[in-house]
Amino acid sequence: MPACPDRAAALELLKTYNKEPFHIQHALTVESVMGWYARELGYGEEADFWATVGLLHDVDFEQWPEEHCKKAPELLAQIGCSPEFVHAVCSHAYGTCSDVEPVHEMEKVLFAADELTGLIGAAALMRPSKSCQDMEVSSLKKKFKDKKFAAGCSRDVIRQGAELLGWPLEELMEKTILAMRAGEADIAAQMAAQ
Repeated sequence: MPACPDRAAALELLKTYNKEPFHIQHALTVESVMGWYARELGYGEEADFWATVGLLHDVDFEQWPEEHCKKAPELLAQIGCSPEFVHAVCSHAYGTCSDVEPVHEMEKVLFAADELTGLIGAAALMRPSKSCQDMEVSSLKKKFKDKKFAAGCSRDVIRQGAELLGWPLEELMEKTILAMRAGEADIAAQMAAQ
């Protein structure tokens, strides 16, 4: 199993280079979603690895948006991340700012779920509950079709991610909503403790 930095070191690295609450919340969300997917897809023994890759996938984005995924290996080296870990982090932006292709199922999940968590998060904020606990796939699909809504979330990347995994788009949406529901309260508590 690939080596993984401990969470405390990973979180400290994230917070060294990310100060915006939005970016920290996104990192915590993708961490939680990736851990959920690892357990759901039968990779429970790798859940920490999947989750920590999720936590650090955008480690370089806030300070070096023009060098996203190019600066990451240097930053990840500070806490001794394995080559497999660095590959996984850099593969999530394949085709946009990285030429590292997602190969492992975990990398494909990260590629697919990263953008989608942004869309689900934005859709949740529009709900009276401000939560994804009561969100249905049908309402998310409406937001997905509205190109003006959360315009920064690439629909093409989300579609490509579903294709990479060999899943219908609805399945990717449904699973990612469930994953976000599972971690929502914990992430809110972590953000409140910042």
